[in-house]
Amino acid sequence: MAKKTVSEIIVDTLIAAGVKRVYGVVGDSLNGITDEIRAREGIEWIHVRNEEAGAFAAGAEAHVTGTLAVCAGSCGPGNTHLLNGLYDCHRSRVPVLAIAAQIPSVEIGTQYFQETHPENTFKECSAYCELIGHPDQTVRTTEVAIQTALTQRGVAVLVVPGDISHQKTEAPEPRLPVLRSRATLVPTIEDLRAAADLLNTCSKVTIMAGAGCAGAHAELLQVAEALGAPIVHALRGKEYVEPNNPYDVGMSGLLGFTSGYEALMDADAMLMLGTDFPYTQFLPQEARNVQVDVRGEHIGRRARVEVGLVGDVAATIQALLPLLNHKQDRRHLEKALENYRAARQDLDELASGEPGDISMHPQYVARLLNEQAAEDAIFTCDVGTPTIWAARYLRFNGQRRLIGSFNHGSMANAMPQALGAQLAYPGRQVIALAGDGGFAMLMGELLTLKQLKTPVKVVVFNNNSLGFVELEMKAAGILEYGTELENPNFAALAEAAGVRGIRVSDPADLPAAITEMLAHPGPVILDAVVKRTELSMPPTIDASQVKGFSLYTLKAIMNGRGDEVLEMAKTNLLR
Repeated sequence: MAKKTVSEIIVDTLIAAGVKRVYGVVGDSLNGITDEIRAREGIEWIHVRNEEAGAFAAGAEAHVTGTLAVCAGSCGPGNTHLLNGLYDCHRSRVPVLAIAAQIPSVEIGTQYFQETHPENTFKECSAYCELIGHPDQTVRTTEVAIQTALTQRGVAVLVVPGDISHQKTEAPEPRLPVLRSRATLVPTIEDLRAAADLLNTCSKVTIMAGAGCAGAHAELLQVAEALGAPIVHALRGKEYVEPNNPYDVGMSGLLGFTSGYEALMDADAMLMLGTDFPYTQFLPQEARNVQVDVRGEHIGRRARVEVGLVGDVAATIQALLPLLNHKQDRRHLEKALENYRAARQDLDELASGEPGDISMHPQYVARLLNEQAAEDAIFTCDVGTPTIWAARYLRFNGQRRLIGSFNHGSMANAMPQALGAQLAYPGRQVIALAGDGGFAMLMGELLTLKQLKTPVKVVVFNNNSLGFVELEMKAAGILEYGTELENPNFAALAEAAGVRGIRVSDPADLPAAITEMLAHPGPVILDAVVKRTELSMPPTIDASQVKGFSLYTLKAIMNGRGDEVLEMAKTNLLR
């Protein structure tokens, strides 16, 4: 059996797993691995400006391809920069392998320069995290890490001391049997009958569908038809649930529609399909609930569940359908659909622009992006208000994709995630909806887009503030503080970096600007100057929010900031 270095074994195994690229920043403790990548065909090193961006990019690649993606960081600060992006990957359940280089093995425990303990640091944001302390561990540890990431749809971390990466050991050819293995989980017939009995007994069933409905679109429509059930979707389920869906009544939750909220609250039974929707205040408390999830630990942790079905959504629905009675009474469904049409009309009326205005409604920007983007465009969005506008105005057709930090809720994700998606699909249109705060936080990755010549289109919603935080403060009756951003002209900044920059403030100029952006062959920054005082109303408002907002307006006026209240009224009421 031939002897190979630890670096050779790791790279051989990555190639066998189908990995095409590794995102990171080079460093001496990574030299063994990066030099091995340099010498190979079929795998490349993607040089980002910050390892956090590399982790976000790897996560986006894993999201759109469903296959393993890889990022890496050198010892100490190099791999701790990975941490936030890996938290996002782990919570989004995408298969990512992180290589965390370590200081020389003989120095571990001596408080050596840049010493950290990655095997402890990454435990909470990974399904597998192990130190390769001896070359003989490498084959099994690398294969286990990859198979864990793929089968658990999460993060695996290999901690590799720099000196160990150069050492040799005997190594067979890589074997990754899970690459050719697929398993389907179906509940027992007894559990299925219990679920059918409950659903057949109730007259007003609403389906709450999430990302676990990926690959189950046909079955989802079949069960909605059988139950006469409107379908409400969680944000992560949007790209899988919304396309060509005559039962869809929008989202619920903080970003959702009144129609989605009312369809849930009016139900006497809720069928939860592949969702871990976290906001219990937007779920019915008195309904009888059936939940389907491939992960049994998710069942019942958001709402009280009477029947839990541990299984894949598509396979479980297929087994459940023959046991269901076709409901003839469609009044619950028809009412929910009518509410959705009204809610959709109200939202669309807000997405307008008045020529000659000095700034734009952000809804208008999102609406025009939706209209002009390609049928198979991939969208990413920053947390906060860009996620709101993406959720409400981007429409999905089965070809488009949507990526965001929807579970971890990190800022600065949109541009690096767009980078990973674009490298995975160089022929597709990739559009990042970025907040001005999020864009500025990892703005160095603009240089990465330029250097790699990736034609990502970044639309910056520039309102000179941390907009969603301001909304939260107003709802709590607090004067906004620490949220103002003194932004540059982002388009001019992009031009200085050699990237096409376009700045728009007049709504009349926006359609042509988006057309120009999408037609440009390289990366583009579209600096869209939008209204700071735009409000995004949740589907329901409780008494504490009414009280808080009233208190905010009173405080603003008493502190000499009545002009802000007036501008907010002009933006949101006088339209």
